[in-house]
Amino acid sequence: MEKLNQVVFYAIDKAIKSYRQMAQKNINKHGLDITIDQWLLLTTLRNNPDATQQQIAEAVFKDYASITRMIEILVQKQIIVRHFHPDDRRRSNLEITPKGLDVLIAIDPVIQANRSQALDGILDAEIEQVKTVLYKIASNCK
Repeated sequence: MEKLNQVVFYAIDKAIKSYRQMAQKNINKHGLDITIDQWLLLTTLRNNPDATQQQIAEAVFKDYASITRMIEILVQKQIIVRHFHPDDRRRSNLEITPKGLDVLIAIDPVIQANRSQALDGILDAEIEQVKTVLYKIASNCK
């Protein structure tokens, strides 16, 4: 019988979960009231201000219902606002508020520190090799 710790996908999942736990702990330690998934949504919106909820969901690998819930939480926290689309009342445009921009500015150094901690001692060439392999795996799964 195969041992889980010898399966590459187990190692990938363990690395991702370990990183997310460490990163969220550091975000919380800095007093920032935001989750990693909420940060991903905000960053996607910052980089693509005209993105639809569906496009955001695809970009952050979440289902539409999860994105809808996250948006509602961010609206309640006054980090984003929702405006009805002028041509289609079923759609809404999302906008990051000044408070949301402040959160993004405050969290950026924490995110950079998290990445530095996680990648400590790993050479740039190794990182590129891992990314190449992971993108090949993703491509094989389509």
